[in-house]
Amino acid sequence: MQFRTDINYLTIPGLASSGPRHWQTIWEKQSPAVFTRVEQDNWDLPNRAEWVDRLNRYISNLKQPTLLVAHSLGCLTVAHWAQKFYSPFVKGALLVAPADAELSERLSFVEGFSPIPNTNLPFETLVVASTNDIYASIERSAYFARQWGSAFINLGAKGHINASSGFGEWADGKAILHDFTSRLTKPAEVAYL
Repeated sequence: MQFRTDINYLTIPGLASSGPRHWQTIWEKQSPAVFTRVEQDNWDLPNRAEWVDRLNRYISNLKQPTLLVAHSLGCLTVAHWAQKFYSPFVKGALLVAPADAELSERLSFVEGFSPIPNTNLPFETLVVASTNDIYASIERSAYFARQWGSAFINLGAKGHINASSGFGEWADGKAILHDFTSRLTKPAEVAYL
């Protein structure tokens, strides 16, 4: 499946970025004309203020409709960004395997990501999660989706939905992104009286 070229995609990786076998990186390499990665200065010691400000710099430079494609701690970066900033060019966000910075002991060292925003995000969102993610329970992922006003997909037992979980190109993820993008860009139906 090819990516659409009438919309851009901004990828927001999580902790340690997304390595060469991660689906975000693969998608970026497959379609560099429409995918741009948000690069953070420090991938190993995340700081919410720094990550959100960096995301805002990228978003401030947008010139056409863009979909955010976030993974793990990148999802929380998007949620925190949306509490503070806005852009008419951000049309939606695919939020994959949001990390639970409040309850996961594995993330006790990250700075400022909790409390996790618990209000609707100002654009369409879709949360995709797994039942055996080491960074968030499926219940918490579903809770985030409800709080953010997101549609929700439970993939079953798929780990953290990353390269370590066996996700390379992630063809099903491309289909999910394509369907989500199509819903966002579908022309409004007009009723004539």
